[in-house]
Amino acid sequence: MKSKKKYKKELLKSLKHLEAAESASLRVMTNLMLLKEMKENNIKFKKGDVFSFEDDIFDYSEDKNVRILAKLRKKTMKAMQKLVENNQFKDKELKFLA
Repeated sequence: MKSKKKYKKELLKSLKHLEAAESASLRVMTNLMLLKEMKENNIKFKKGDVFSFEDDIFDYSEDKNVRILAKLRKKTMKAMQKLVENNQFKDKELKFLA
């Protein structure tokens, strides 16, 4: 019984690490696009401007590195989803993913 709890705890830790990696990937991809593509296209923001986008914007980036990171991020999110689906986690155990 104790090893089963440890196993579940380790799975939750891995989900936390995967979530952190997914979040970091999104931040990096956004920064790369802001630094390169928006600069090249002379898109400028003023203080208070809001930039919103759909998640698939990265799939069509001119930057090959952004597209590679986007694929990796999607695979990470799929793996996380499968881990959640294949294990009986309680909602309170997964609230860090919300």
